[in-house]
Amino acid sequence: MNVALTFNVKPESETFQEIISPNRNKPKETKQKAVDTYAEWDTWDTINAVKQAIECFHNVNLIEADQNAYNKLIETRPDIVFNIAEGFNGISREAQIPAILDLLGIPYTGSDPLTLAICLDKARTKEILSYNKIPNPKFIIADSPDNVIDPRLKFPLIVKPVSEGSGKGIFSSSFVENLKDLRKEVERITYEYRQSALVEEFLPGREFTAAILGNGDEAEVLPVVEINYTEFPDNFIPIYSYEAKWILDTKENPLNVFHCPADISSELEMAIKETVLKTYRVLRCKDWSRIDLRLDGRGVPNIIEVNPLPGILPNPEENSCFPKAARTAGLNYNDMINSVLYAAAKRYNLV
Repeated sequence: MNVALTFNVKPESETFQEIISPNRNKPKETKQKAVDTYAEWDTWDTINAVKQAIECFHNVNLIEADQNAYNKLIETRPDIVFNIAEGFNGISREAQIPAILDLLGIPYTGSDPLTLAICLDKARTKEILSYNKIPNPKFIIADSPDNVIDPRLKFPLIVKPVSEGSGKGIFSSSFVENLKDLRKEVERITYEYRQSALVEEFLPGREFTAAILGNGDEAEVLPVVEINYTEFPDNFIPIYSYEAKWILDTKENPLNVFHCPADISSELEMAIKETVLKTYRVLRCKDWSRIDLRLDGRGVPNIIEVNPLPGILPNPEENSCFPKAARTAGLNYNDMINSVLYAAAKRYNLV
């Protein structure tokens, strides 16, 4: 097949160390562009690794997901697109390339525009999960630091941008234990990210992530990954924040916090897998996704994040949970990528 790979690439000048800034908690002094603006985008290492994996069996054409993508897709007219594009602007940015592909009638990997748009909006995701009785933390949406008091929520709380991924906007300061810090975080997010803040109750239990591969009855949960925060430095809050993900956890000095398969009972493993598969189906995810969970005070798995475009760093020395789960299941990187492609091609009756 002729396969196009659609992507967004991080600017070469991006330096994650910029995140440590004395003005980060002073919204009115913050730069107009957030320092984690391109966190969701991929590096050339990842893009080339995906390309080389697909080239084991198919012809591949790279198409950057910018304003020229529409014309390039018309010109190349691929049989199918392997889509890892995160998009440029707006709350529906992850849906933009799939929407263009739907318009052009070109098959593609991954979820459709509706699912991608819903999953990027954490509040809409949580509303759907709650309606379907899938456990997730209690929450409110705050558009102003003056609108944050809700008697249903109990400290400590986590404050996040409502529509970001890859740890964007989540720092150690996002963990708040009093009203003053809550208002400060809501002000930071609404100013710096120009969007509402999601305020959730912090769940005290263990944290896991589960990779799902396939569709329908063939959808499979790969070995569960646990994030063990006991390995964090003493001064770090036990959340996988932006600082932890991109500064503390590096290729040169990876954190030894990801355990796969997770050391859990068969009962907890079954509960996690049932919860993530129900979530995957309720949100109509396709081909692949990664879903994050935390246990509440009763030990019940709660959904904290749904990622229909999961991170896929190719270097085994880097902490990337979907490839880590795939390797534990016996799939190397090339196998993993081509399994996603095959799932999509089968869904479109191309194989």
